Amino acid sequence: MAPRLVEEADDTKDVPPEAADEAVADEVTEEAQAPETPAADESDGPAEAVGAAGPVALTKKASESDTASADTAADDDEDGPVFDISDRRASMTADRTGVRFQLDETEAEFGWDEIGAVEVETPRFGRRFTVTLHTTGRRHYQSDVDAPSRSSLKAWTAELDAVLDAYFEES
Repeated sequence: MAPRLVEEADDTKDVPPEAADEAVADEVTEEAQAPETPAADESDGPAEAVGAAGPVALTKKASESDTASADTAADDDEDGPVFDISDRRASMTADRTGVRFQLDETEAEFGWDEIGAVEVETPRFGRRFTVTLHTTGRRHYQSDVDAPSRSSLKAWTAELDAVLDAYFEES
């Protein structure tokens, strides 16, 4: 005979033990099949699910099409310069919102208020364009993009300088 919870014992006082065990087994099966979803009308704040680590906020993750349409709308409102370069793995973007580095699936985004200094390195030989971003919290982040030709390194440096002149305020 399977152990029963105290709540179940109160509900099955007049039911024979075999019938109570079958009812409990049916309830457990139904609970295991139904996913837990919080009711929207129970709270006014964001929905929360309780897991092994405690409450976790449930949020809708924007799809790529939503992000692309939001980026297009933001690009229409921009008046200043934009620096955007990429290669097969990495990309760098600097615009009025800040600087964004991306490598494969990893992305780091910094607002202009977080940035303490920006270093640009171009090698004497080679085509690698390196930007090192130093934050006000004394951390630094580096991103490399391979240029299609050595001549594009000079153009990229000039474009990034124009964006930094427009948005970055040294203190």
